[in-house]
Amino acid sequence: MRDPRVDALAQILVRYSTKVQKGEIVSIQGPTTGEPLLQAIYEEVLRSGGLPIMQIGLEEQAPAFYELASDEQLEWIPPTAKWTIENCDVRFAVMADTNPRQLQSVDPKKQALVQRSRKEIMETSMRRSAAGEYRWNVTLFPTQAYAAEAGLSLGSYEDFFYSACLATDPEPLTAWQRQSDQVNRLTEWITGKEEVHIKAPGTDITLGVAGRTWIPCVGLHNMPDGEFFTGPVEDSVEGEISFSFPATYGGREVSGVRLKFDGGKVVDASAEQGEAFLIEMLDTDKGARRLGELGIGTNYGISTGTKEILLDEKIGGTIHMAVGMSYPESGGKNESAVHWDMVCDLRSGGAITVDGTELQRDGRFLVV
Repeated sequence: MRDPRVDALAQILVRYSTKVQKGEIVSIQGPTTGEPLLQAIYEEVLRSGGLPIMQIGLEEQAPAFYELASDEQLEWIPPTAKWTIENCDVRFAVMADTNPRQLQSVDPKKQALVQRSRKEIMETSMRRSAAGEYRWNVTLFPTQAYAAEAGLSLGSYEDFFYSACLATDPEPLTAWQRQSDQVNRLTEWITGKEEVHIKAPGTDITLGVAGRTWIPCVGLHNMPDGEFFTGPVEDSVEGEISFSFPATYGGREVSGVRLKFDGGKVVDASAEQGEAFLIEMLDTDKGARRLGELGIGTNYGISTGTKEILLDEKIGGTIHMAVGMSYPESGGKNESAVHWDMVCDLRSGGAITVDGTELQRDGRFLVV
């Protein structure tokens, strides 16, 4: 018998997050290990009258790809992948890792090659989403691997995850609307401001945000959710930042990341672990050394790092920055094949000041 929280989450994703309508083409993507949630989403899409396309991956598919593929194969874009991004009305992506380190030994140059070759797909996805032509949501299905990364038993991790998704709420379909007052108020407060200054141990950085759009995240594109974000003015970022949590990208973990910005560009980068991979990704293309996103976490139901960015970037009392591609709807103009989020914890000695007014200190909001 399927966990009822899985069914509740599928209902949230299909009926609230993406509002699937009759006749809409819906892509459902994920590995075999996420079958319970993939099946529940599939059933819910059918109930909504959508036209589901199930796209299942295999557990060992990615390691085999990087081990065996030639450069020509690494650069090749499957027609199905391009068709999905260009034609689907809705796309669900379910992560269900059984080994988050399975790509740790892959040559970073191969991963950079794959990133560059898929830039067009990323741009199309972001453009269609910003235009309202395409809705998407990324979530995960709890596995032993995620639980181990978070230092929890599988049962405890499931309790934590489904609670963070509000799938345990008595009325899950309205839960995110009821829980989103604060993030909407904060977004309204910061709209129209010009400069954000962030200070914390090892961090002193300013970002220009004049003329940019702040977007509240209330469960539409990520699940769980809880943040508001924008695209910083591309040449405005100045200073240094130390990221608190390990930053995973493309199946590789990098930790102890420090970035120094001058004129909006990363001019110095280091990491305690995975530095070679970090530098390779920053050198993917011209836009990879500039920021595409500044996000401020608001989900206090997620309180500890889990080594999964989908959750960690939402932690109330943290900020995250993404090097690379901007979301067009934020007004950001940076272009890149990369979009890599990294998290800085402000809960012990950190502060966010906006146009001279302190928005947050030690992880707690001081306005609205």
